[in-house]
Amino acid sequence: MTDETQAPPQDREADPDAVLLERARAAPEGDLRAFEQLVQQYQKRILADCRYMTRDETISEDLAQEVFVKAYFGLERFEGRSSFRHWLQRIKVHHCLNYIKKQEGKTGVSIDEGTAEEHGELQVSPTADRNLESMSQRQRITNILDSMPATLRIPLIMRDMDELSYEEVASSLRIGLSAAKMRIKRAREEFRRRYEVGP
Repeated sequence: MTDETQAPPQDREADPDAVLLERARAAPEGDLRAFEQLVQQYQKRILADCRYMTRDETISEDLAQEVFVKAYFGLERFEGRSSFRHWLQRIKVHHCLNYIKKQEGKTGVSIDEGTAEEHGELQVSPTADRNLESMSQRQRITNILDSMPATLRIPLIMRDMDELSYEEVASSLRIGLSAAKMRIKRAREEFRRRYEVGP
């Protein structure tokens, strides 16, 4: 998906990727050098976000690569109404949500309903890794996010990591604005509670 938000137009000074974007668009067919520089700048973040959203380390690399393929083929339609970073994040969000929805039939767990909370075997105890006292900060955050139900984890990632607006979160998840705000509020509280418990 290559839609953009109604953010104000980005000029070359405001968008550090503008020059690379121009070069990538103007490059002859098969010349991927400028686009590859953009990939290098964002690949770690996109890969991590795919991992956080899907909780599936084995597929997250493939999903991240597919996000960049979609971005490459969508470059001509990118109008600059948002930053390249924000546009790329929206592609990633929609791609990961589509993947999760396809998996629903296999797992029976919906990202839009509270059904994940009803399946105890799908929940990870927030205290499961307490014996790992040397756990890094990043690993702690990953473990906490992994232990949260999809109904809370995904909106939290979209809002606080991808910096999407509440309206964008609601639209992407096909829920009401008030429901999106409530889920994000609950997710922040739950994350804070689990974080304060300690490793």
